[in-house]
Amino acid sequence: MLKSMTGYGRSQMLLNGREILVEIRSVNHRYFEYSSRIPRAYNYIDEKLKALLKKGISRGKVEVAVTINNIEGKDSVIAINKGAAEGYVTALRSIADELSLEDDLSLSKLIKLPDIFNIQKAPDDEEQIWNDVSLTAQEALERFVSMRSIEGEKLRADIVSKADGIIGMVAKVEELSPKTVENYRAKLTQKLNEILESKDIDQQRIVTEAAVFAEKIAVDEETVRLRSHIAQLKDMADSDEPVGRKLDFIVQEMNREVNTIGSKAQDLDITKIVVDMKAEIEKIREQIQNIE
Repeated sequence: MLKSMTGYGRSQMLLNGREILVEIRSVNHRYFEYSSRIPRAYNYIDEKLKALLKKGISRGKVEVAVTINNIEGKDSVIAINKGAAEGYVTALRSIADELSLEDDLSLSKLIKLPDIFNIQKAPDDEEQIWNDVSLTAQEALERFVSMRSIEGEKLRADIVSKADGIIGMVAKVEELSPKTVENYRAKLTQKLNEILESKDIDQQRIVTEAAVFAEKIAVDEETVRLRSHIAQLKDMADSDEPVGRKLDFIVQEMNREVNTIGSKAQDLDITKIVVDMKAEIEKIREQIQNIE
């Protein structure tokens, strides 16, 4: 089925003491364009994340945001500064001796002194973090693709409806085109009657002129190709593959055939139909710009 290039997907998980949030959003673009907002400390996951998203997204300007919060303190290592502790003990006991003070130094008092502990960030388990982020991102991607598919189905229904409408207009052109030749032949006969009055009219000349005119305004080749293009358009609309670019090409070809019909048309009713067909094709073209 068709997929829209506009979409949004979000997933939040609590894995291995980390709260991970991944949000994916996209808008229209001719190609796959990726940008990300990831905490600097986790930049090493960026290329992997891009590759993961590219498996499910072929076109669109895609922006992904990742938030990672350590909620169990597992990202910190607390180390005792033994040198500082020994220094404090030596200095305090020295003062106690010199000033004849009671030595009531205890661990509970010692740990309140500055620089006794060093708090350092624990080294990342990069593989574990990527596994957790990729799991979250995969769920966000599935929701993102689901939203794109829902929007794509709406686009497909609208495009097919408009294509069917154009087919109806093509049928009307095919119906009117022979009548245009007959009308021309009648007008030619009338004109020659007026010019020649009672003189004999060369019927062969009328037949020849009508044949030349019919050849000039014939649009049967264009309508056949236009029907073929519309059939291809509807087939592609049911494809599971990304077909946005192919659809854009087909619409260009449809527009080309309608322009040719318009340039050949010698009938006001056909000209009006051509204007309506071009309007509907333009609406289809605008919709296709949203398709992956």
